[in-house]
Amino acid sequence: MIEHINMTMLTDFYELTMANGYFETGMSNDIAYFDMFFRKIPDGGGFAIAAGLEQMINYLDNLKFYDRDIEYLRGKGMFSEGFLEYLRNFKFECDVWAIPEGTPIFPGEPLVTVRGPVIQAQFVETIMLLAINHQSLIATKANRIVRAAKGRGVMEFGTRRAHGGSGAVHGARAAYIGGCIGTACALAERDFDVPALGTMAHSWVQMFDNEYEAFKTYASIYPENCVLLVDTYNVIRSGIPNAIKVFKEMKPAKMGIRIDSGDVTYLTKKARAMLDKAGLKECSIVVSNSMDEYIIRDVIVQGACIDSFGVGERLITSKSEPVFGGVYKLAGLEKDGVIIPKMKISENVEKITNPGFKTVYRLFDKDSDKAIADVITLDHESIPDGSEYEIFDPQIVWKRKKISNFYAKNLRVPIFDKGVCVYKSPSIGEIRDYCKAQIDTLWEEILRFENPHEYYVDLSKELWELKHKLIEEYKE
Repeated sequence: MIEHINMTMLTDFYELTMANGYFETGMSNDIAYFDMFFRKIPDGGGFAIAAGLEQMINYLDNLKFYDRDIEYLRGKGMFSEGFLEYLRNFKFECDVWAIPEGTPIFPGEPLVTVRGPVIQAQFVETIMLLAINHQSLIATKANRIVRAAKGRGVMEFGTRRAHGGSGAVHGARAAYIGGCIGTACALAERDFDVPALGTMAHSWVQMFDNEYEAFKTYASIYPENCVLLVDTYNVIRSGIPNAIKVFKEMKPAKMGIRIDSGDVTYLTKKARAMLDKAGLKECSIVVSNSMDEYIIRDVIVQGACIDSFGVGERLITSKSEPVFGGVYKLAGLEKDGVIIPKMKISENVEKITNPGFKTVYRLFDKDSDKAIADVITLDHESIPDGSEYEIFDPQIVWKRKKISNFYAKNLRVPIFDKGVCVYKSPSIGEIRDYCKAQIDTLWEEILRFENPHEYYVDLSKELWELKHKLIEEYKE
């Protein structure tokens, strides 16, 4: 269902009115440069995580207008027959560059750059923002929760509370990139290889005459992995005693209990003591029910005895901050092979865009391999390893620092070359491992949940000078 419907018309209507306008004014083949970037890190965090690129690629690879689309547009009475014929023969021909999934990202950085005929480069805005905003948001939230769990497994349990089927499936994919060990969503495993996990609901226990019979039946069916939900009636007086009895009788290869309600700190401490006293120290304790990074952090500090967490609605919807806020802005036009930089001016400083065809370098300390800063440069610039390089705050330019013992990595990679995909998406496991490795390059101060250190994202001297030259010209 998610992957096999034509998504071309999943677009804002003004993309079509602008496209028709470009066609009618003879601008359809003008070459434009657009950047996708975001302005604010969710939850006041120190970084976000890029995700959703694979879904963007799938859309661009299958971008085609069908007869049904053409007839719908004709029925609006707004579009010329010449434009509709153009759409009928539409072929994506743009160049695309992007920062790979799993990379820690920061405000203002061009996550995706599109160069190509203005109709095409403009038209892909909606799906690009939809795919990357959503999955980057969920991957970022998932990673916060995973880091709060301090090495304990986190399972994504939010399918039934997600905002629709695509939100559930792609959200599960993003959560896995962010560090979750699996998902409750079976479709996410079938289509994206995210491990599907789960055991029983309270209704299973209620179906039987008593809790003991429900547990014993389940253990007989699943002796290799038996996790029993112990809070249907009473965790301490009923659930755990019945679970202990079944575990001792049935001796499953892997055993655990799950608690889905109540004071989890108190209940897990009591549960651990009861299980250990019964000689079941290998029995794991899973906790679910409206968890987020702050609750998880608090119960761990309070000494809760938890081996893994199931996190649902507050993860799959990023309840605390449900919008990523990525935008897609024109950065330049190309005339006779020369790039004419474009930028948006605003009274809000954070909404002033960076002009021109750009890329992003990440500078790493050679001794520690920790990230020092990111530098947004014009595409033709390079930052040679080892040579002295000065970075400065783009807003407070007197704040400067010279660095020398570093190496530079261009974060951007080519995705499409004249409409042909030249990028092979890694497996979901490879993306997840890459994400963890890249987060390990960030300093601890950036990983704080509250008041994290602000990571440096600077502009090259040449880009800064271009930006301020244009600002002065626009002021005149």
